[in-house]
Amino acid sequence: MKYIIILTDGMADEPVAELGGLTPLEAAHTPTIDLLCSRGRCGTLSTVPQGYEPGSEVAHLSLLGYDLPTVFEGRGSLEAASMGIGIEPGEVAMRCNIICIENEKIKNHSAGHITDSEARELIAFLNERLADDRVRFFPGVSYRHLLKIRGGDKRVHFTPPHDVPGTPFAEVMPWAECDEAKPTAELICDLIRRSQEILPSHPVNVKRVAEGKDPANSIWPWSAGYKPAMPTLRDTFGIGRGAVISAVDLIRGIGIYAGLEPIMVEGATGLFNTNYAGKAQAAIDALEGDFDFVFLHIEAPDEAGHEGNFGLKKRVIEDIDSKVCKPIMDAVSRMDEPVTIALLPDHPTPCRLRTHSAAPVPFFICRPGETPDAVEHFNERTARDGSLGALSDAGFINLLLRRTL
Repeated sequence: MKYIIILTDGMADEPVAELGGLTPLEAAHTPTIDLLCSRGRCGTLSTVPQGYEPGSEVAHLSLLGYDLPTVFEGRGSLEAASMGIGIEPGEVAMRCNIICIENEKIKNHSAGHITDSEARELIAFLNERLADDRVRFFPGVSYRHLLKIRGGDKRVHFTPPHDVPGTPFAEVMPWAECDEAKPTAELICDLIRRSQEILPSHPVNVKRVAEGKDPANSIWPWSAGYKPAMPTLRDTFGIGRGAVISAVDLIRGIGIYAGLEPIMVEGATGLFNTNYAGKAQAAIDALEGDFDFVFLHIEAPDEAGHEGNFGLKKRVIEDIDSKVCKPIMDAVSRMDEPVTIALLPDHPTPCRLRTHSAAPVPFFICRPGETPDAVEHFNERTARDGSLGALSDAGFINLLLRRTL
């Protein structure tokens, strides 16, 4: 048996009045997802343990079966693995967005989805002006970058910028959770303020403003941690060779620590214009080859939710159905070895909230030879009636993979 998880980031939502009281998933035309659902079994999964914020890093680690108090070290340390950046003892790593601030308020968390090339220029500039023997910036993708501080303390309270659009930035600046972390918090706040002094006049931002685009006029570090120690999925579940396919450094980093091999896809952006067909083909090629487990991550629904754009979210769900699920289903039907297909979001990203919530997410597992339940259309409401019930934390991955032990 081989396995593929299709992770539709942030796809779950709340009813939208403009969609007739339906969620974007309910309103979307998803014949392939519904067909797979009707051939499998459904349930709901709570992916955010008590006491944790509903970030993708928490939800992904949870749904893959990891014990958060044991392994969680923040988002930055996970992204560092994907970027090939080592974390030495005594170093703290954190995600570092470049964001847009307007009238002293956080306008958006992405600087208007700045391009990779523009962002790389700005990160190089920040290293020229702000880096020293303790501080270093590392370029990532679009607005997602990394900051490392030698001798830093992770016990700093951060507010993710995507959680607080429209909020005065001064109200959500980082602060120390203990006296020992005060120097680190003060250093990070100083870096934020200094970035706001130098970034607006950079040629990249002058050009963006002239073109009517949002400038990347501030950094925003968050989710700090040290190097994590995680058992691999092979160690825990006895699976064979595994792959992770994602445009997002965080997800690739989690996959690497989980023992999965990253597969890069040209044109994969993490946005609504991502190369859906290329990601699907990469997953098919892996399953037809010598990979036994594929984790295919698609970020687009989450970004649409953060933008509060329910029409776009409905459209990207339909793209996932036709451009990802359909070719995978068709290819799997022709394979000699049976393949179990599972699909789920990591967390909801309701368009009304424009940020993540901790509500349970729907999932299905379509396992060859297994008797399906009565659910024929996959969405947040119908999944509650599925035969797999209401699971939490490691319940999903245990159910999916324990048969390999």
